[in-house]
Amino acid sequence: MRQWMIDAFADGPFKGNPACVVEPLDIWPDDGWMQALASENNQAETAFLRRTADDRVFDLRWFTPATEVKLCGHATLASGHVILGELGLDGSDVDFDTQSGRLTVRRTGHGYEMDFPSGPPHRIDEPGNLAFAIGAAPVEVWSGQYVVAILKDEAAVHRAMPDLPAIKEMTFFALRAGAGMLAITAPANPGSPYDVVSRFFAPGAGIPEDPATGSLHCTLMPLFGEKLGRQSLRFHQAFPGRGGDLECELRGERVLLRGSAVTIVEGRLRV
Repeated sequence: MRQWMIDAFADGPFKGNPACVVEPLDIWPDDGWMQALASENNQAETAFLRRTADDRVFDLRWFTPATEVKLCGHATLASGHVILGELGLDGSDVDFDTQSGRLTVRRTGHGYEMDFPSGPPHRIDEPGNLAFAIGAAPVEVWSGQYVVAILKDEAAVHRAMPDLPAIKEMTFFALRAGAGMLAITAPANPGSPYDVVSRFFAPGAGIPEDPATGSLHCTLMPLFGEKLGRQSLRFHQAFPGRGGDLECELRGERVLLRGSAVTIVEGRLRV
């Protein structure tokens, strides 16, 4: 059984967000085995694929080192890269059936484009312990799939040193957002090659800080699209030492996420 490690939302090696992708199987392994392999890989996500009757459609599941998740952008991009690039599926696109519905990955001239559901957030009052957990006072707080704290400027996003145990203990269930998962963001500095900068912390899912989070941009794109009055934006996720870059476009109730991927490791599982 083969497995690849892919740097997603990266234009070169050792950038973006690593994901492990296991080659397509005929049946799902035991859930406990998949979780154990994801923990062993110790990457933000390990993606598992299952063949279907249609050779252009695969079932897809994602596991962090701690839990299964319902939506993951970078590991979907990595899975598309494996199917279309490493395994050489004919054509320009592949579909994945997931807990979040059908997701499509298409080849583009400079990488890949993904079609994801949009998740517009709503503004909320600041939770009482949020500023302490971030280490900075937010200007606005929004809730969608995740809680998103807008800081005063790009420098504040880079400078932030959140208290991860405090974030992990924060429960946003009343806000219908993931527990122990929090994004901080701000408009980019004038003259930057991107429009919005962000960081994402998910100790509740076993990920202290995620280098490039595709699913987060299903919330950030409608949020900043309305704020900036634009249908497409460039985003930079400012994970220290790596970082990831995405181009996003709002299409009604969908968000198109564009980025590149690079194969780092091909290996063979012996278990």
